[in-house]
Amino acid sequence: MQERIHQGGSSCTRQRIIQAAIRSHRQIGFKKTTVADIARGASMSPANVYRFFPSKQAIEEAIVADLFEHVSAAATLAARGGSTLKGLRAALRAISQLHEHRLKNDSKQHELIAAAVHENWAVALSYVDRIQGLVRAIIADGQASGELRPGSPMAMTCCLLEAMDGYLNPSRINAATVRPAFDEMMDFCAGALRHAPWGQSLAADLDPKAVAQG
Repeated sequence: MQERIHQGGSSCTRQRIIQAAIRSHRQIGFKKTTVADIARGASMSPANVYRFFPSKQAIEEAIVADLFEHVSAAATLAARGGSTLKGLRAALRAISQLHEHRLKNDSKQHELIAAAVHENWAVALSYVDRIQGLVRAIIADGQASGELRPGSPMAMTCCLLEAMDGYLNPSRINAATVRPAFDEMMDFCAGALRHAPWGQSLAADLDPKAVAQG
């Protein structure tokens, strides 16, 4: 019982430190925030902060891990139900919207998460692996149902995520970026992923109207 109470107290203290760090990030940015700033915001000494986190970087990684966990969970939930392509669109839209919302409403936290991706922090690489795993599983299911064309699920996942990187990668999302709308790019990708019977595909290739339009 005493051990459970101690663990619960440690968890509460860690969250207190994390929330103090987030407040400081929003005020002056994560780069300027020091452990002393965080300790002051948490009403404790820097030495006490170091009892729970070995470094300022460890605090930042814990914050980023929580943010990515929220994004990953939202994408997984959005992907459920409907066709494969609808699930893929919903999952990637959820990711894009969460990052866009953070950029617009919490720019300092967006700056932190973008740095984590750009600098290949371990928590960011782990998040990328989770999203790749989610998308790969959706694509494999779509191939099994006949909705998506044959091919390596991993290769198709990499191609899709590379094409959508400007909408999914926090380090590339910028309000000033000129690019197609999310749905326009997803429509393009869906056309590449969708399975077309060989005869139908050949007929489309030989259709004079299609050739003229091309």
